[in-house]
Amino acid sequence: MSITKNIRKILLVCISAIGGAGLIVLIIAAVNARNHKVCEGYEIEIKDNGHKTFFIDKKDVEKVLTANKTIVFKNQPMSSINLGLVESRIKKEPWVKDAQLFFDNSDVLKVIVEQRQPIARIFSSSGGSFYIDSSGKRMPLSDKIPAKLPVFTGYPIDSKKDRTPSDLKLIRDLKSLSIFLLNNPFWMAQISQIDITPSREFEMVPTVGNHIIEFGDGTDHEEKFRKLFVFYKQVLAKSGMDKYDRIKVQFDDEIIGVKK
Repeated sequence: MSITKNIRKILLVCISAIGGAGLIVLIIAAVNARNHKVCEGYEIEIKDNGHKTFFIDKKDVEKVLTANKTIVFKNQPMSSINLGLVESRIKKEPWVKDAQLFFDNSDVLKVIVEQRQPIARIFSSSGGSFYIDSSGKRMPLSDKIPAKLPVFTGYPIDSKKDRTPSDLKLIRDLKSLSIFLLNNPFWMAQISQIDITPSREFEMVPTVGNHIIEFGDGTDHEEKFRKLFVFYKQVLAKSGMDKYDRIKVQFDDEIIGVKK
């Protein structure tokens, strides 16, 4: 009986070995077949994540992909195309947040690009102007579609230097204010410009009303805007938008209006 069991074990091991070897052969054959295939071309897709505003287009991506038409993909062996290298080159573009490259079942190179979305227009204290996205990444101004974004002036951070804790806090505050304004139509329309003071606090210039809003830093920004709205509704609606020279909302318990 034990001899029969041993024979069965030997047969199972042999069958498994043969099956494993066959599988390896099939994998090797598939890889070899893949390596001998050629690229049938490429297709570019740009994802906007629902914003429906494009700051880059397919021609921009194609220019980077082909190194300004010096690199040809069609009819090239797929094994000769370094997808990681090409993907890395595309990701270096300032308007590109992410890029994925792969061959589909038709041997077409798929290029899927996710673009960055600006959240603020920045004027630096050194005279430059650019956009930033939600990660604080700088992006050049776009000549395609002018972005309607919160505008900040007096931005003091030098892109060539390491960011200090004070820099990081200012960027966080700036992002919080920008995102709040973009999601609030009333304040987006009312705040025409936000100046960054030397102490890294914010002073807001309204669209309607000849006054300056001393906002402080970005701490409790939603509560500050709530108090400011109440002040507009209960005070300025009666006295007029030009009665005060400065409106201070940076204090916890009160709003102070400084008359002209």
